Amino acid sequence: MIVKDEEQFLEACLRSVKDVVDEMIIVDTGSTDSTKEICHKYGALLFDYVWQDDFAAARNYGLVQATGDWILWLDADEEMDINDRFKLRDILYMDEFDLVSLHLINYYGSEINPDESYHIAHTRLFRNHKGILFENKIHESLNIHNHAPIPMAPIKLHHYGYMNPVVTSKKKLERNLTMLETEIKQGSQNPWTPYHMATEYHRGQQSERAFEFVNLSILLFISQGFTPPSILYKLKYSIMLSLGCIEGAWPAIEKAIMLYSDYVDLHFYKGLILLAKDRYEEALATFNHCLELGETNLKHLILKGAGSFQAWYQIGRCQEKLGSLDEAIKSYQMSITLSPSFKDPVKALQTIGVTML
Repeated sequence: MIVKDEEQFLEACLRSVKDVVDEMIIVDTGSTDSTKEICHKYGALLFDYVWQDDFAAARNYGLVQATGDWILWLDADEEMDINDRFKLRDILYMDEFDLVSLHLINYYGSEINPDESYHIAHTRLFRNHKGILFENKIHESLNIHNHAPIPMAPIKLHHYGYMNPVVTSKKKLERNLTMLETEIKQGSQNPWTPYHMATEYHRGQQSERAFEFVNLSILLFISQGFTPPSILYKLKYSIMLSLGCIEGAWPAIEKAIMLYSDYVDLHFYKGLILLAKDRYEEALATFNHCLELGETNLKHLILKGAGSFQAWYQIGRCQEKLGSLDEAIKSYQMSITLSPSFKDPVKALQTIGVTML
């Protein structure tokens, strides 16, 4: 991993993997806090590296130092699930694969809450000395284009780096936008660059700019002969909903669903759009379909709740609008049962005059 002033999370990260890896390679790009002391405490091999505004270069420098047959790459604000970590060794004996994805859980919000998270299969394990390297100066990724389907191991990684307090304290938004803007000024035609610009602007509540860049990303993918990945359409319609562009989103989202009919989040957004258009019967059917799809298809970035407690809450809203009050109460109660920390159905029941025991 690469680090700079990561004392807040680093110890938990290293503790989570120290018993299941042979060596820990840490590339430090200029820490002034207790990061280096924590690395030494856990027996990590620490390498100083002069920062060059290039995350991929720093990671590739770390790869040169690694001697093992397999590479597990992490960020300091991640940790391997305590109940899953000893499964890691079993995965390494698979001869038929050079790449393995893990179950990445990205938390958002102000506090760690499993119900405020996004889930996706993310390639984090790969064989060393196979020519697999990192690319892209920011939001670096592996150079594994057009690769065969990558198996996912039943190992969870918890990522805390985009929770509200962390983003604010580390000024990630400003840093990331500056680096991405430099890439665009240098003439980058990588369609992922405007996508990442869009995510940063959306996170910073600059939705108009985010919409501009997500559309540019989609157009670049298409012009280069590629189908835009599902995550772009998720972002596009999330932005449109935040802007209140209901007429613009409907029926355009149907085209995205034709491409990715198994993506629960797109159906969830479709339901929200139909609900906003007062098409309650259609919205109800759509949210019920979200329950059928569930949240296990991690080839897409999945919002926790889109196929469970959040869908039940939206079903209750539809039923209430349709005059089926008893059914709405049951749906709200189901939502609360699945996620006691989710407050929207509690408020809905209080408005109706029902108190949860």
